[in-house]
Amino acid sequence: MAKLSSINKNNKRINLSNKLYKKRAKLKKIIMNKKLPLEERFNAQQKLSKLPRNSAKIRVMNRCQITGRPHGVYRKLKISRIALRQLGLQGKIPGLVKSSW
Repeated sequence: MAKLSSINKNNKRINLSNKLYKKRAKLKKIIMNKKLPLEERFNAQQKLSKLPRNSAKIRVMNRCQITGRPHGVYRKLKISRIALRQLGLQGKIPGLVKSSW
């Protein structure tokens, strides 16, 4: 189990990135538009830099929904390899069987 503070910090980043996603996307669109005047693009760049860093989507860590483990997480299932194995052995994931050869 991961530290509760790390999980809470990541949840805070997720909420902040979801909240400011549209605003960041709008500013980035202005910055990338080469047809606009340089001054307008520069102002958009300054506004973007004033937003909190944790509002960026890249700062969000993929963590296991069950244990909070940061590494070995399957994106599609949003659970770690260890939690996946435990659930599979308990028979809670249909179609998943332990391999043996």
